[in-house]
Amino acid sequence: MLRADLGHCEWLPDDVRTGEMVFIPGGTFLMGSDHHYPEEAPSHRVSVDGFWIDRTPVTNRQFKQFVNATGHVTEAQIVPDPKDYPGAPKEMLYAGSLVFSPLPRITDLTDWSQWWSFLRGANWRHPYGPGSTIKGMDDHPVVHVSHSDAVAYAGWAGKDLPTEAEWEFAARGGLDGEEFAWGDALMPGGKHMANIWQGNFPVQNLGEDGFERTSPVMAFPPNGYGLYDMIGNVWEWTSDWWSARHTAEAAKPCCIPTNPRGGREEASYDPALPDIRIPRKVLKGGSHLCAPNYCRRYRPAARHAEPIDTSTSHVGFRCVTRMPLATDRGREGHAAT
Repeated sequence: MLRADLGHCEWLPDDVRTGEMVFIPGGTFLMGSDHHYPEEAPSHRVSVDGFWIDRTPVTNRQFKQFVNATGHVTEAQIVPDPKDYPGAPKEMLYAGSLVFSPLPRITDLTDWSQWWSFLRGANWRHPYGPGSTIKGMDDHPVVHVSHSDAVAYAGWAGKDLPTEAEWEFAARGGLDGEEFAWGDALMPGGKHMANIWQGNFPVQNLGEDGFERTSPVMAFPPNGYGLYDMIGNVWEWTSDWWSARHTAEAAKPCCIPTNPRGGREEASYDPALPDIRIPRKVLKGGSHLCAPNYCRRYRPAARHAEPIDTSTSHVGFRCVTRMPLATDRGREGHAAT
């Protein structure tokens, strides 16, 4: 294990400053998929340079250190500005966040409002609303963080959010073109490899993997790069603007893009909400709510659009750094501790 030094961030606690980071060697891989959801296509070759990435999603313990050091207030703890939500009833503009809370009877799987509620008082300290707590959950991923909250933490830690390409390359763990982060079988040998949903989503959660909601960040096996929770548990923010598909230019066999940075901000808005101009970023990895009967996005190629102001009980993040760490600039596979 190697001691890494981020220079100007040396004053940070060790588990934040280096965050148990793992070096991911640069390379070329097949990004996306032509066999699942349309937004994952077309599959195409992409190259990324080497980078360091957090071994796990940022935990409640780490985020608490950040908040204690900076006084940061998350978006979920701030009353929304009415001008950002034209037409919204004033009584609906209160500090809160989206919490998974399905109705007793689900009649339409296309209507996510039947299992998501915007709860007053829900935030990273109170993940299921007032009265809930993160006591005993220090090693669970922090949730109810918007994109700006994730960026603020990353800046404090001297890091950045990964691009979609970096995230997917890391998630694949050296297995190019495989269905999952560990191979082509969802449950090799009957073993649960990630915290996802078992049962009939959203009304029947069998909890066969041992968890009904989030799990500690090292509860399931790491991938080939030694990274935990790249699949399942919580979705993770990236730095890329959302695009409905990977660009056609990226799929040209003559030209392999290097370190691509995603789509354009102006193209990321939700066309179904023309009056609410909130840009969207790419989420990766799926969560504990992804289920075979509903959301099969527990794969490296999967991607999802999320408005940058939105926080939920199943979205977190992890960080990267692209600067060479002083004690080890190219030692593949080593962790920084």
